[in-house]
Amino acid sequence: AVHIKLDTGMHRLGFMEEDIDNLCEFLRKCPELKITSIFSHLSVADMPEYDSFTELQVKNFIEMTDKIEKCLNIKFIKHILNTAGIERFSKYQFDMVRLGIGLYGFSNNFQHKLKNVSTLKTTISQIKKIKKGEAIGYGRTYIANKEMIIGIIPIGYADGLNRKLSNRGYVIVNDKKIRIVGNICMDMCMIDITDIDAKEGDEVIIFGEKLPVTELASILETIPYEVFTSISNRVKRVYYHE
Repeated sequence: AVHIKLDTGMHRLGFMEEDIDNLCEFLRKCPELKITSIFSHLSVADMPEYDSFTELQVKNFIEMTDKIEKCLNIKFIKHILNTAGIERFSKYQFDMVRLGIGLYGFSNNFQHKLKNVSTLKTTISQIKKIKKGEAIGYGRTYIANKEMIIGIIPIGYADGLNRKLSNRGYVIVNDKKIRIVGNICMDMCMIDITDIDAKEGDEVIIFGEKLPVTELASILETIPYEVFTSISNRVKRVYYHE
């Protein structure tokens, strides 16, 4: 059983339109290969300004799969919709769809309709007082402009907390949004808890319902996909189901 990918305009993997004749000829000569499904991938289904291109991709997909069906005189499962496609182009669901980033509670267009399903959290390991003028972290990139209290949390860039969030990012402690101060280290980083009531052992939310992964992605000038997939394997996963 094989699954065949078509390139309908994204130009990543897949057979292109000019390959179809040769593909059909090859498949005719290889009866041991049974087509289970043929699929393609939409590149801009989440961007309304490019809806005409999405429609063109679907048109190409229909024409290419029709040609294969007629050429080989067979039927197979067809699918092209990703998360954004499911949300915005449901009329093109064909035989099945592929829910991707939507499984993680994220949508570019309908975030208000989805629930948060993934939270990255840690705890405060240590609390210490810092005097005015003292530096925090590698490179002395943060100098205290007043007496302050910092919390050290055991998560760093080796866990997937991007170092570019140093002195720019935020976390949530006791429902308060507080800053990351100093350069993020490999295994830990420091946060400014001067103005909140916090103690060692308190929970720290890196991203979740109250601090959406979209905010981190915006600071990093990237997409939520990269934030999610950057969380390293050494971070413990705990799954809950209802």
